[in-house]
Amino acid sequence: MTDCVELPLRNRPAPGVRTLISFSRIPFFKDTGLDLAPFEPRCRWRKFDVDEILVDFEDSSTDVFFIVAGDVRILNRTLAGKEIILGEMRGGQFFGELSAIDGVGRSANVTALTRGEACIVPAPVFREMVYASPALSERVMRMLAGRVRELNARLMEQSVLDLRHRLYSELLRLSTPRPGHEGERVVTPPPYHHVLAARIGCRREQVTREFTHMSQEDLIERTRGALVLKKPQVLEARVVQALRESD
Repeated sequence: MTDCVELPLRNRPAPGVRTLISFSRIPFFKDTGLDLAPFEPRCRWRKFDVDEILVDFEDSSTDVFFIVAGDVRILNRTLAGKEIILGEMRGGQFFGELSAIDGVGRSANVTALTRGEACIVPAPVFREMVYASPALSERVMRMLAGRVRELNARLMEQSVLDLRHRLYSELLRLSTPRPGHEGERVVTPPPYHHVLAARIGCRREQVTREFTHMSQEDLIERTRGALVLKKPQVLEARVVQALRESD
């Protein structure tokens, strides 16, 4: 039997602090050439449960959350209480960088969809690491550029596309290639109708009606644990045509 050696108190990690190997395995920090050791003790780890709010709209906190495990949803609420879903994130992604950069209150609510864990990096530490590493600086710039492009695309769709074509576009965006079925794509887990409605700005009943039409056209198929886009090229062509006709 292997003996267990208890570390002296001065050598034990502080509560909420993991070993360096955990910190260095976060994708954002890989292969940067940056010595992570000085930053590790200044960060903390937090486990979260389903439906737990990690940050809320207009919170004054400025920490950056790196999701190690679990899924979260980013959303806004109107004054009337209507939820607008901006997106979801999972392990390997991070949020909170805007407040860390400009110090302004949170622009969205982030709520856990599953149990998980996050590494929380204080804003000064995040900025110090980014300033110290050209690789991290480039990753932040590319990530922000990608989000701006996605927001531009969503704004265009919301402005010029009708409900049906916004739904087509959102399903394509959420889907991935279906293994073993060339030309098909799959959304897994299958999205709830009210969630899709909150993503594209309509009512749940409207999404249900559109799904009925799509099923009748053999464009989608429901399987156990997934929504299959059987003819994604048709959906894409219809979106492109609708955008052209809007000019």
